[in-house]
Parts: sequence; structure tokens; C-alpha cells
Amino acid sequence: MGITLKDKKDCYYDALSMGEIMLRFDPGDGRIKTARQFRVWEGGGEYNVVRGLRKCFGMKTGVITAFADNEVGKLLEDFILQGGVDTSLIYWMKTDGIGRTCRNGLNFTEKGFGVRGALGCSDRANTAISKAKPEDFDFEYIFGELGTRWLHTGGIYAALSEQSGETLIEAVKTAKKYGTVISYDLNYRPSMWNDIGGLAKAQEVNKEIAKYVDVMIGNEEDFTACLGLEIEGNDEGLKHLNVSGYEKMQKVVAETYPNISVVATTLRTVISASKNDWTAIAYSDGKVYNGSEYKGLDIYDRVGGGDSFASGLVYGLISEKPVSEALEYGIAHGALAMTTPGDTTMASKKEVEALMAGAGARVIR
Repeated sequence: MGITLKDKKDCYYDALSMGEIMLRFDPGDGRIKTARQFRVWEGGGEYNVVRGLRKCFGMKTGVITAFADNEVGKLLEDFILQGGVDTSLIYWMKTDGIGRTCRNGLNFTEKGFGVRGALGCSDRANTAISKAKPEDFDFEYIFGELGTRWLHTGGIYAALSEQSGETLIEAVKTAKKYGTVISYDLNYRPSMWNDIGGLAKAQEVNKEIAKYVDVMIGNEEDFTACLGLEIEGNDEGLKHLNVSGYEKMQKVVAETYPNISVVATTLRTVISASKNDWTAIAYSDGKVYNGSEYKGLDIYDRVGGGDSFASGLVYGLISEKPVSEALEYGIAHGALAMTTPGDTTMASKKEVEALMAGAGARVIR
């Protein structure tokens, strides 16, 4: 079963994302706990994907999110506008001035180096988007009148609060009603689910969302924890799956949810924080696709690499390229995104396609 896309002429957007967007405070080469200054970026698992679709691949994108209506929210909006992403669907939530009613999320992240891994410390409870209800967004208007060919969202947003899960379910139901293709990155974070029902709640929410998904992205923990799936002959758990194990798991996902047309998984071996092996595999229509491998990829900042993979994959699928080629766009885009600072891509489509064609790192003049 393939992906059926709405006609471009019938849609205002190529793609929308739904999720939280935070300010990232980056201490550069230093540590969070000793920093005296930070460089500030915007970022969020769902947003990073449509930002890449706009900035790297030239598509028309927007965000469905909510901000506290204050100067920090306006700063976030300004960052999004600089990336060329439409902000007209943002819900501006009234705040009391000190963050009791709602606030904007912060994310402190150091990129790591060598034997020192990347480290994140988020401050995102009680944010506007975690409190936003379905009635705060006119989903009938967004998906029915404006129209979008694609919606990307994920398990991080679903885990922000009990309310965010409910709001997201309403969004994907409405999007599917109007023929929008939905991609979903499971992105399981145990700590985010602990206080809102734990593993049982994670499965309840994600199993419901999975019924409406066309492209599912995740790793072994995502598939087992969020969807409760297992593969035969793996009594010791899935923490050390090889490629063959991932292929079996992707097949189980697709068979359990026949609405899912593509299942994709990034594969990363961490040699050090500064050097990783990087590739991805996909399963679609009974076939397994193994992508190009980047052995010993030099990493500058790994945060957002998986989101940029998703962005390249989605670009390929929206462009109606074969799954094998869409997978290569994802792998190359993710690799390039990890060579620059910040959560979002600084790559161009020309650079992505050059890397896919085997271009090296010689100077370009």
C-alpha cells in the first residue's frame, strides 16, 4: 500500500508540523554548569523537520504550536520567521507575567566532544503548547479549508502532558479525514511519561495515534515501549538488535498497523561524541531498504540529526521518489546537519544531492 498525496494545487501548505518549539541555550565548546554565555537557537523535534523542508528543500511549511504571549514567545516567532516557516497558525496564550498560567520552553544542550557525550537539560513543564486544547486550533479550517499535503508530529509532543496527547489525537484524526499524509516520530522519552501515567499511558496514546499514521519513524525502544511490539526469538530484549533484527521489527510494525506505508529507523553506532557510524533502513510494501553507510562520520553537533533524517525522508516521499531514494535523502541530510551547530539544518538541497552522489569534503570554490 503506497502513499497517496493530495494535489499540490488544493493545499496551501506542503507540510505542517505540530509540537513544541523551545529556545536552545548552547554553551558552545563549554559546559552548561560552568557557562558564562550561551548562543541561542530555536528547536523542537517536530519543528526541525518542517524547518528543514523549507530551508533546505524549498517547500512551503508552517507550524501548529502555542506560545506564551510575551517577549520570549516573540523571540521564538522571530527565529521561526528567519527560517522561512509560516507562523500564522501559532496560538498565542495569555500569560500572567511570571509563568504560572503558561510559559515558553527552554532547552540547555551541550554538544559533547570525544568521550564526553552530548548533554541536555530541558525546562519545559507548564508550557503553552502542553496546555493547548483542540479548540485552541481550528483543525477543520487548517486541514479542511487551507489544506496541507503532509503533517509531521511525534511522541515528544504527545508526552508533554495528558492534555497534549488528547489534542494531538484530535489533530491527526482531522488531518486523516481530509486526506493529509501523516508522519510520526515515536521518540520515546521515559522521563516525560513518568508523571502522566508511565509506560501504560505512553502505549495508550501512541497506539491510538498509530492508527492514523502513514510513515512511522522509530528505533527498537520506540516500537517496544510505545507500541508494545515484540519479535520472536529475542528473549534478551531489543537493546542489541542488529540490522536483521530491525528489519524484523519494522515488518511487525507494518503488519500490526496496515495503514502504515513506510517504517524507517536510523542506525547510529557511537564511537565517540565526535565520531559516529550513521545509516538508516526502511520497510515498505514487503521490502527492506538498506541505505548508504557513513563510517566514522565526524560530528560537530548531533542534536537534530534524526530530525533532519526525517526531513530528507519526507521530502523524498512528498516528491514521489522511490522509498530507496527518499531514504538516501534522509541519511545524507541528517549527516550534513550534524556537521553544523544548532538543532536545525544549515544544508542546501544541492549539498544533500552532491553527498548522495558521492561528493567528498574537498574545498568548493
